[in-house]
Amino acid sequence: MIGVYDSGFGGLSVLRALRARLPTADFVYLGDSGRAPYGGRSPETILDFAEQAIERLFDEGCTVIVVACNTVSCVALRHLQQRYTPESDGRLRILGVTIPAAELVVASGARSVGVLATARTVASGTYIAEIHKLDPNIRVVQRAAPLLAPIVEEGWEGTTIAREAVDRYIADLQECDAILLGCTHYPLLTDIIAAAAPAARILDPSATVAERLQDWFRRHPRFDTGNTGQLRVLCSGDPTAFAAHGPRFLGGPLPVVEPIAELHGRLVPAVQVAHAAGQIVRTSHRMGR
Repeated sequence: MIGVYDSGFGGLSVLRALRARLPTADFVYLGDSGRAPYGGRSPETILDFAEQAIERLFDEGCTVIVVACNTVSCVALRHLQQRYTPESDGRLRILGVTIPAAELVVASGARSVGVLATARTVASGTYIAEIHKLDPNIRVVQRAAPLLAPIVEEGWEGTTIAREAVDRYIADLQECDAILLGCTHYPLLTDIIAAAAPAARILDPSATVAERLQDWFRRHPRFDTGNTGQLRVLCSGDPTAFAAHGPRFLGGPLPVVEPIAELHGRLVPAVQVAHAAGQIVRTSHRMGR
């Protein structure tokens, strides 16, 4: 079973590419839409949210997890790998999107690339580091675009608001050879971004992430991905809204969206959470896994 984790709907665009490459694999998608967006969160908060999501997916039976969220991959991936999948553990794996994205940049032949991403992804400097590991001569320009993910989450990618926001954010990147979409929401803005920067090649890492995962499974055949093509979808926000918006990213209908919620520092099926009114007093603290 393969887990795919994102802060909201956006990672469904990565899941779409993964399912195209691995059509018989079983997937569980976790979208933390109730706490999205992550881009303006502190690193410690992102680590807390990521730990909860990873633990939920392991509890669901996933043995391989793809962190589709660029913000989490840039800030928390190394922490998650060291905490949950140390070198001595051959049973579980956590993979990210930053290295495949950097490989895509280098393969594109661009000598200057603009990284369009969330504020936290930009602040991490991870994309600069990963691209320069492969080719230190590529000029990397980063641009934080905090409004774009919420615009896409609202379904406003075809509006004047989206075009005006993209125009402002892209102004610093128009001279670049390529623009890397450093957030899973941005593929839905590809046409607008391309119109705002007509000389730049738009790089969506989703297909490269899927290609690299397929290759990884060839090199690690002992990991069982299942063979029924089953898909389950979990979300921490409103499941009705998730089911309505999700098909735009996945390119097709979603199965019944299963709600989850935080309880005592863990993500659990929402049916286990009592909805209390008034003031709430916490009686226990989160214990480590």
